[in-house]
Amino acid sequence: MYLLSRSDIAPKYHCRVACLFALLCAWLAAVFCLAPAPLAAADDRFAAGYATAILEREFSLKAPRVTVSNGIMTVRGDELGSVKRDQVLKALSGIQGVVRIEIIEPGAQAPAAVSLSEPQQAEAQPGDEAAEMGELFPRGRLFAPLIADPRWPRFSAAYHYYIDDDELDNVGATSFGETLVFYRDESPVGGLWEIGIQAGVFAIFDLDAESKDLINADYWVGIPLSYRYKDFSALLRLFHQSSHLGDEFLLRNRLNRVNLSYEGTDLKLSYDISDDLRLYAGGGYIFRKEPPDLKPWSVQYGVELRSPRTFLSRTTRPLFAADFKNWEENDWNTDVSVRLGLEFERPTTVSRRFQIMLEYFNGSSPNGQFYNRTIKYMGLGAHFYF
Repeated sequence: MYLLSRSDIAPKYHCRVACLFALLCAWLAAVFCLAPAPLAAADDRFAAGYATAILEREFSLKAPRVTVSNGIMTVRGDELGSVKRDQVLKALSGIQGVVRIEIIEPGAQAPAAVSLSEPQQAEAQPGDEAAEMGELFPRGRLFAPLIADPRWPRFSAAYHYYIDDDELDNVGATSFGETLVFYRDESPVGGLWEIGIQAGVFAIFDLDAESKDLINADYWVGIPLSYRYKDFSALLRLFHQSSHLGDEFLLRNRLNRVNLSYEGTDLKLSYDISDDLRLYAGGGYIFRKEPPDLKPWSVQYGVELRSPRTFLSRTTRPLFAADFKNWEENDWNTDVSVRLGLEFERPTTVSRRFQIMLEYFNGSSPNGQFYNRTIKYMGLGAHFYF
């Protein structure tokens, strides 16, 4: 697709960059294995924040008031609504440093309480994810973002160094997007379902050009229908994408522009093997497309691993993610996207995260106009989730 040619990058420079990337990966891998374990007992402030996050994420409660004093946790029963108390006690009983949980019911002479000095025998029941009926604009998402997916709507900025590319060396990549949930309710088969909208703009820039030329911009919008039951979640989407070349890039190149635009649907299934390990897989189909000879089928799968150990006051956690995609249009060759880095979060706002990631990609370009071009890059990115 590119008509300009550039001299090959010196092998010595390639070697230096690769060595630096390998050293950073080794350092982060060591953090996963050697980072000091959390303290045996969390302080009261951390326990309260952690409990608040659990109640917001698992039960969709809006800013519940939780207090902890000397290891005794107090939860206001009037804020739990229809959520079963035994489910709340079970969910909160694993927090380190908490020796007793009290649920204060309106008008009760004494709070409903459970001591954590003895093992609890509460059984998991269908509907553990119970939420307030018919909740508009709930917090969080039932289907978590795919960290290593280059086309997941998010706010991000990254530097990419293209390896052995005839046209590009230093590339800036930005995205502006998010998932907004409109409505969430209980499912008749257990668990929760929700519907919302996803939208994003994905752009790349030539940082070596005098005016940092815009090369390509993809506009993406979708309607996601999500479902979650315990550790299983699913996402069904109807989406549209269109792709546009930058004006500066068109002016300096003579090329046959591809009017890439399509509508499609995809289904992704995800399972949390533990709090730290997630697997997912799914497929997609394009049913209206331009150019019309695009082959429609694709599959996607991946893994995400968060370190069980945290540091910097329990706000920082190493993580690793790998995403793989095969598209019929590109003869089912595998596109590999790997990210390794650090995630920063607050226990009271678990849906808001900031990530600094080392990034590697090898496969068919995710940038719409150049979908039939193979690229390879590595770089560093900053990603925001709200």
